[in-house]
Amino acid sequence: MDKTVIVAVEWRRPHRIYKKPVRRKTRFMVHDPENECKLGDTVRIREGRPLSKTKRWRVMDILQREDIAEVQPGELTASDESNIIAEAQAIVDVSAKVAYEDDAPETDVSEEIDDSPTQ
Repeated sequence: MDKTVIVAVEWRRPHRIYKKPVRRKTRFMVHDPENECKLGDTVRIREGRPLSKTKRWRVMDILQREDIAEVQPGELTASDESNIIAEAQAIVDVSAKVAYEDDAPETDVSEEIDDSPTQ
């Protein structure tokens, strides 16, 4: 969407029966004429005349910039995905090894766990 950003406002309100705070999210379609807003920015918006069917807000100014990677899931290649999966599996293997060592401190578990990556 050219010249349009979606601003999400999260707010809390107690549930009317159970009184537990419930998080709600409101999304606004906001006009950004210079396309200067990025993902993660905090902005100030104001309401104005309708610009389209769903767009009635305008960006006044950007309050805070935030550096968030804008990589979408469709932009990853197959090799990137396999590298990410291998790294995640290595992290899981290490955490499992640490948990296993904590359970049985008298035995030597280094021979029982295979640290070689499986593919």
